[in-house]
Formats: sequence, structure tokens, C-alpha cells
Amino acid sequence: MSSTAPANPLERRLIAEQQTLAQPLRNLLRGQPVVCDENCTVRSALRRMNEAHVGGIVVVDAKQRPTGIFTERDLLRRMPDLDLDLPITAVMVREPLSLPAHTPSYEAALLMVEHNIRHVLVTDDERLVGVVSERALFSLQRLGLGELTLEIRLARDIDALAQLAARVRRLTRTLVEEGVAPERLTLFVSVLNDRISERIIELVRKRHPFDRIGWCWLTFGSEGRLEQTFATDQDNGLLFVAHDGAPAARAREALLPFAREVNEALDACGFPLCKGNVMASNPALCLSYEEWQAKLTSWLENSEPKALLDAAIVFDFRALAGDARLAADLRQWFLAVTRKRPNFLRLLAENALQAKPPLARFKDFVTEDAPGAPGTINLKMYGVRPFVDAMRVYSLAHGLPQTNTADRLRAAAAAGVLPTAEAEGMLAAFLMLQRVRLAHQARLDTFPGDDGANRIDPTKLNELDRRTLKEAFRILRDLQSRLAMDYHL
Repeated sequence: MSSTAPANPLERRLIAEQQTLAQPLRNLLRGQPVVCDENCTVRSALRRMNEAHVGGIVVVDAKQRPTGIFTERDLLRRMPDLDLDLPITAVMVREPLSLPAHTPSYEAALLMVEHNIRHVLVTDDERLVGVVSERALFSLQRLGLGELTLEIRLARDIDALAQLAARVRRLTRTLVEEGVAPERLTLFVSVLNDRISERIIELVRKRHPFDRIGWCWLTFGSEGRLEQTFATDQDNGLLFVAHDGAPAARAREALLPFAREVNEALDACGFPLCKGNVMASNPALCLSYEEWQAKLTSWLENSEPKALLDAAIVFDFRALAGDARLAADLRQWFLAVTRKRPNFLRLLAENALQAKPPLARFKDFVTEDAPGAPGTINLKMYGVRPFVDAMRVYSLAHGLPQTNTADRLRAAAAAGVLPTAEAEGMLAAFLMLQRVRLAHQARLDTFPGDDGANRIDPTKLNELDRRTLKEAFRILRDLQSRLAMDYHL
């Protein structure tokens, strides 16, 4: 791999912090967390916070399991009308975000940035063992991730965001070379790309005065799954509700110029326009809630290959901006409907079995002589995508709400859909394929289309990677065999 030094001090600082961020959260805990029970009043909770000189207090049940959190930010939002004699349960934030004590610190950093929070609870067997704050973990003003996020948030125009998007790609390349784990890296890329997209939408929205329309910008495909790599185009749509009872066509007419300008701005920032027109500026993907229900239902009833392809891209939808409740409601409805369509799930499973892992009987791999890339394997088409497609089937069939493939594997194991040991092996194989793919893309100066960015020559891998890649393909073959057996294919 290239040994090029990071391009600027921000990148060098983030790289230097990787050792700290790789530590388990348990190693960063200092002292006992400040807690109270659910019968505590706000006044008593504030007194304990003041005595301990902390900015938050965790509410726990009788088994020391966290049920809520109350922070100085919550206090300021409620002043001056807050009744201090209220029970803390009346004002606390319920279901606070937590991570197991063995989790790498990097994930706490991502959680803080992704959800705009300053505290992450640390648990061991569901019991609270500590609290990691932004200040205790690291100052996000010093962390490259937080600093870059702040710059994105403050960007005043599309040109500034285009420069920041280029910096994200350079930084991602450096992190690949430094060996950051692929799951964290793709999440890192996706979170920063989310922030850039959100700021674009925010800037463009100011120029489009449409009122009394609730809307949600949806993202599909790899971005919807939080699995973006270097080479990715746009896959998005719009979901809306006209609050004044106006016809969907009138609301769509107001939204399409906004969607078109957002798509063009994303293109200017390095996210190419989708060749298949899977974009919010396409009237067929700028739909009311009822129209999305009808469209998704039509896909569930259509066995045409093109319909299955479109469905696969859109089914992993996720809210990016606007009213996220619209997307959550649509997801809940969709999962309930899909589970009742075994014939469609069978077709989806059949489609997921089309790309077979490139394993040869008498040699390591089956390769292709693609134009300009003889003797190569498309890792996306024959490695990553079959994992994605198979786990999409299982998640839809069992009502699992996750869209990220790694999370789907974990959820499938937790729900008993897949044996735990098998799911762990599948997760390791999927992430190994992502690692090889990212390393290949990091070496490219430009991306010669999606195909070239995902093609590797297995003869150029070292012996360990070649053997591990072969084992990953074998595990993929086992997953496809299980899927075929479950759906009698």
C-alpha cells in the first residue's frame, strides 16, 4: 500500500488518535457513575450532579440497569418553567444510548457525532458500569471526526462542501492504509457523507419555499445501509405528506425543483448522478406516503427481474433529512406487509442466488477477462452483494428493522434465524471482503466506473489474503446453500 503521509494536520491528528480510539470503553472509565433511582426528584438529582461536578446523571432501576439520563442540556431546555419537585422520570431522556464495555472507543465517537449527544453509557451484562462523556473520551473539538463534522455544519455554500467531500475521500484513503477496521470505516464514510448531504439539503431548502408539506429525504442502497465505500453514486427519493389536503401531484410539483437542485449539488460534491435515475428528482420516486405504499406493494406483486432490481435498491431505505417519523412509519408498515408475502420473498431469495461465489474446483478462483482487467473478480457483484441480498431476504422475512448488513447478521443470530456461530463466521467473511475491496479502491487514483473500482486480481494478493478470501467465498456459498434450502430453491 501507499505510504503517502496524510495531507494536512487534521488528518495526521486523527491518525495519531487511532490507538486511543481502538481501546475498549472499559479502559477509559474513571470512578463510579453518578446515578439516582426512579423515585428521585429533579432537585435531588441536580444536587448530586453539583456535588460530583458532572454534567449528567443516569437513572437506574433496582438491578442497576439504565432507564434514562438527565443532563445540563436537558435542564437548560426546560428552564425557567421546570418544577424541581417533579420526579426525575418526568424529565429524563428515556432509553439512553449505551454500548457494552468491550466496545472500541471509536464506536462511542461515531455514536456521539451521529446522534449529536455528549454522553454514552457503558454497560456490562446490561448493568451500568460507567459513563463516557465527550470530554472524558476525547474532546470532539480535537478529534478529526468532530472537527470535520463541525466544518461541514458551518459550510456556507456548495463549493465549500465539495472541498470538504474531497477531504473526506482523502482521509478515508489514509484510514484504509492505517488499517482501520472495515465496518467502522464504512460507517465513518457514511456518517460524514450523511452530514455533507444533510448540509446540502439544508442550504438548498432555504431557496425553495414550500409550506404545509411534511417531507423526508430517503436514501437507498449502500448509503441506506451505511456501507458506503469510495465509489458510490446517488440512490435517493422523497417521501411527503401534504398537510393541507392538497393533491399529491401539486405537492410533488413544489418538491421536484428542490429535489433536482439537491441531486445536482450532490453531483458537484462527488456523488455522481445515478445512471438508472434512482433519485428524488425522478417523479416516480418523489411520492406521497400513500403512493410509496402503492409502489412498494406493486413491487411485492411483480416478478419481473427489473422490478426485483429496483426493489432491492429501495428496500434498504433510511431517513436522511426532514421528518424521520414518516420513514419509520413506512418501514413498520412495509415489514408487516412483506412478511405476509412468502411468494415474493421466495423470488427475492432466488434473485439473491444468481451471483455465485467465484470458487473453482481445481484452482483458487474463477476469474473474468473484463475489458482492461483480465483475470479479475468483481468483489461487489460476486462477494459483497450476495451477502447483502441474502441478509435482506432474512431481515424482511422475519421483520428485522435493521438495514445495515452487519447489523442484520447480528440481529438474525439474536432472533434465532441463523445459528450464532454461523452468523459470526458470515460477519467475518463479509467484513473481510469489504476490507479487500476498500484496500483496492484506496490504491486507485480515479475510479474507472463502478466495475473497475470493485475488480481485484487475486494473483496480486498476498498468500494470507488469498487464503482468507477463498474461505470468505466458501462461507458465502454456505449462506447461499442455507437460503436455497430455506426457500426450496
